[in-house]
Parts: sequence; structure tokens; C-alpha cells
Amino acid sequence: MSVRINENCIGCGACESICEAVFSVDGVASVKEAEVAANMDCVKEAAEACPVGAIEVA
Repeated sequence: MSVRINENCIGCGACESICEAVFSVDGVASVKEAEVAANMDCVKEAAEACPVGAIEVA
């Protein structure tokens, strides 16, 4: 699976608070690709919680 942050990100930090193993916010969110596979449950939870739909999981 791949995870990316699209241009809608407002840097609110919701993803990082839900899944800090994968997401880091410094202005806008970024993804720690090496951690995605081991943390898919919280990645999906963060994507659902994102207020602007900026997390794309494919």
C-alpha cells in the first residue's frame, strides 16, 4: 500500500496524534514510508479522521 498527503493538508496534526509512527507534521504532514506497512490500522484511522481528506491510501 502507498500513502500520500495531497495539497489539501492544513497541518492540523490529527494524523500525527492518531498515528505518529507514520505521520509527522511540520507545517504540513509528511509520511514515513518505511513505517506504513507495519501500521496500516492507524494509517486508515488517520485517513478517516483527516478533516480535509488530505490522506490518500492506495
